[in-house]
Amino acid sequence: MGLCLQQGWWWGFSAGVSQKEIVVLAAFVAVAVEATSMAAGQYSSEKAVHQMDKTGKHTDSLILGALIMFFSYLLAGLIPIVPVILFNQSDARILSIIFAFIGLFLVGYIKGKVVEHKPLRSAIELFIIGAVATSIGLLVGYFLKV
Repeated sequence: MGLCLQQGWWWGFSAGVSQKEIVVLAAFVAVAVEATSMAAGQYSSEKAVHQMDKTGKHTDSLILGALIMFFSYLLAGLIPIVPVILFNQSDARILSIIFAFIGLFLVGYIKGKVVEHKPLRSAIELFIIGAVATSIGLLVGYFLKV
């Protein structure tokens, strides 16, 4: 879910700023900060589960879960940045959206398979959430250009 929101603000920013270097810098900063935030949230919420569990059944590693979240978010966040580095900004924006939507669809499908609950529905839901976040970000960036 966090990745959907990250992509929405990122595309809004790229729609509102014409300098490629600023877009790339802002994207890297945002992905690094958000990956760290997601990892901290994962750690904190899992720690709360451990503290509430009086049976001692939760023995998974809090650090490992946080690291998995950090690197998953970081790597997924790089998907829309790579086209900006490789292509001109107008082409990169379209390619970034396409790549990210494909990624969202695949992640949703895989999640559905893993939890054994309607993988296609899961893929479509994540795709729609990402599309809404992206649309809002693009509209805000378009109307508040600098």
